[in-house]
Amino acid sequence: MNSRSSIFRSFLLIAACTLSMVAMAQKEKPKTLLYKDRVNAAFDTVNCVKNVFKINPLLFFRGEIPLYYERALTPRLSLEVGIGVTYRNFLALSIAGDDADDYGRGVEIQANPSFHIGARYYHQIDIEPQGWYSQLEFAHLEYSKKILHKDSLGRFPEDPQRSLDVRTYNDLRLYIGYQLFSSSSNWMCDIYGGVAMRSRHSVKVIEETRVDFTNSRVEYLYSTIESDDTVPAFFLGFKVGLGF
Repeated sequence: MNSRSSIFRSFLLIAACTLSMVAMAQKEKPKTLLYKDRVNAAFDTVNCVKNVFKINPLLFFRGEIPLYYERALTPRLSLEVGIGVTYRNFLALSIAGDDADDYGRGVEIQANPSFHIGARYYHQIDIEPQGWYSQLEFAHLEYSKKILHKDSLGRFPEDPQRSLDVRTYNDLRLYIGYQLFSSSSNWMCDIYGGVAMRSRHSVKVIEETRVDFTNSRVEYLYSTIESDDTVPAFFLGFKVGLGF
């Protein structure tokens, strides 16, 4: 009898221990929340900067006035688009394949639209779009001007003929940059540098002078030369903007 009672008590003890272990196993184990998981969660819930409007003041001297908009898609990835206007190019930069526009009464500068679209990848995780980044961008630029024709006296008549001079650039650009927001406001600065493959289509107006010694006259002749080529281009600049 004592043997049966001992066996029964042992069985109850084993059963109790087993049930205790099962109950403990069913308790939820504490999880280690990684930093990137916390940032991803905060990115979706916290009221942080995800949109930025920017300007690039130095591009004015290269004949472009764009407005940029960046939208953060994830803590690492964002999309940047730019829409602007091209006008007079003041700089002839061989490193960028640019030609400066001529000054003078015989040149009428034309305004044209420009646009940029790029994907930006940040090399560190942050709740806001800042830090070191790489960016792949496509840009379309068109510069055009009308060249007025001179008469035989070298002057411009009241309603002169005109020839259109055009330079069209399609760029595939790769940037490396650093973007930083102010610690006390949503103002930011974006410093970048990069390289590009520039596809150029040019229509250049050529002015030639022909002298007729028999009649003591000078004749101005105008023609156009079209060319297409691909050249490397280099960029260095900065943007300033405001996030929200």
